[in-house]
Amino acid sequence: MKFYQLRRDPSPRYTGNLNASHKWGLPGVERCPVCDLQPEEYTMGQYPCVDLSGLPPQDQEKLLDSWPVPREEFIRLRELVRPLAPPYAVLTTGAVFGPLQGTGLGYFGQLIMQNPWSLCMRREALERLQDAGVRGLTGCPTQVRFRTKHAPELRDIQLEVHGRFHPDCLPPPEPPCPTCGVARGYSVPDPYWLDATSLPEHVDVFRLADASTLIIANERLVDAVRRLELDGVVFKEREAR
Repeated sequence: MKFYQLRRDPSPRYTGNLNASHKWGLPGVERCPVCDLQPEEYTMGQYPCVDLSGLPPQDQEKLLDSWPVPREEFIRLRELVRPLAPPYAVLTTGAVFGPLQGTGLGYFGQLIMQNPWSLCMRREALERLQDAGVRGLTGCPTQVRFRTKHAPELRDIQLEVHGRFHPDCLPPPEPPCPTCGVARGYSVPDPYWLDATSLPEHVDVFRLADASTLIIANERLVDAVRRLELDGVVFKEREAR
């Protein structure tokens, strides 16, 4: 099985821009006074199908603000969200929830990547891929207002989290801070290889667990996109060993 990283098609014809964000998100955590690291990992995970409108208004208000909070308060907010989120959700700082809200302008392809860690699709493209048997595509309606003719009906794709980098492409681990227990992380290796033993078999597209900024697909999704002549993204093959 081959695996690919999804990227936005850089062709000039794709002028579409989404000035939009998700309604709620888990806040930051106050930094450790010794190492100056946050005692929680950061994720770019997006869960647009998670509805937090049933939480008390005062807690929803706190989930609208990304300003760092004490760790005890972060844990309390995280546990409020947990029963409403899917089992695979990574509930760390940066995780966002609820529909994509804002405005859109310009020309969009069938598949849309406003940035490397988000994936939207036109409704009809999502339905065609699902009909083709592509697994792992959960699409949620957006609340984006388009200032253009023939506005697309977008679905925000909620992805499961799987997969690791192969150990051979990673730097030696740093020792954890003796105060907070957090070790300094690493940037995405260049080049990087995927650990074949960690890659899922039940979904065809997913967010990489070791780098939440990367969206990875297998050849089933890539073949379906090409066969259906869907546009808007390009694929870069990544070695799995």
